[in-house]
Amino acid sequence: MKYFLGAYAASANQSGWDSQLESDFYQALKALDNLRGLEHPFLGKLHPHDENWFLNNISPNWDFVFTCIPGIMNALAQNPHFGLASCHEDGRQAALSFMKKANEAIFTLNNHLGRQAVKTIQIQTAPARDKADSSKEALLRSLSEMLTWDWHGARLVIEHCDAYVKSHEPSKGFMSLDDEIAALSLLNKENAKANLGLVINWGRSVFELRNSTGALNHIDKAKASGLLAGLMFSGVSDKDSAFGAWKDNHQPARKSHKVLFGEKDSLMTEEAMHECLAACGDATSLDVLGVKIGIRPQNADIALRMNYIRDTFGILDRFFK
Repeated sequence: MKYFLGAYAASANQSGWDSQLESDFYQALKALDNLRGLEHPFLGKLHPHDENWFLNNISPNWDFVFTCIPGIMNALAQNPHFGLASCHEDGRQAALSFMKKANEAIFTLNNHLGRQAVKTIQIQTAPARDKADSSKEALLRSLSEMLTWDWHGARLVIEHCDAYVKSHEPSKGFMSLDDEIAALSLLNKENAKANLGLVINWGRSVFELRNSTGALNHIDKAKASGLLAGLMFSGVSDKDSAFGAWKDNHQPARKSHKVLFGEKDSLMTEEAMHECLAACGDATSLDVLGVKIGIRPQNADIALRMNYIRDTFGILDRFFK
């Protein structure tokens, strides 16, 4: 099995841009024989720093999943009404313009590689409901328009982020999973070619439900609806650490005798990950399957970063063997 990696979260370039450091990191990634490709962050253009650098440093064999969450969070910092589910028409139109740029970036990457390399694009149901109004109807209008565009072979999927709940401060605070399922199911019923799906992010579901079985709960719902398209493993903890307590900071899996490079208080254990993979049914058929982990300390060298990545991939490998 091969997996996607949210490499941007594990990169040493978290607060600046050092092209040589990133080149060295990408060279190390190319040596991973179980790396399918990258979950690639979209912030408004193909690469936030240097498009030519990106095109020259990726492997021609990698597949890609675009994720829009970094660009969406940047946009929300400037305009709380931004989002595909926004009841504020200007905010909804701004989100559609952002998605049009993502569409163009997918074309550019596919064209460069000479194949349909971008398999899916993960969209998120902003805005945050504690700061602005959103609705299923607004989301339906946005998705209906987006389905008229040529996505160059990429499947449109919603990555469920933590929904707004009154019991605790949200990280993202977007739409509920039930509303997302209702919208996607309706559009798939109306348009046989829509093929919309859902990706569950382990850490964000656990963050939302404040329970280590939160991701399992959401996988079961997505699978029952026939929408489950992917699963990304990104950890979280209820204990304070360099990653913070209940923070969406992509904490690695829990350290164990099998996982030497992990975090001792992470709720994302090997057992929990395997239980989620089993709940997917045939996890090998998922369009998106991978991990997204951050590394501490922030100044960790590439060798340490790769040890964390290899150990996390190893958890997945042990399930499929």
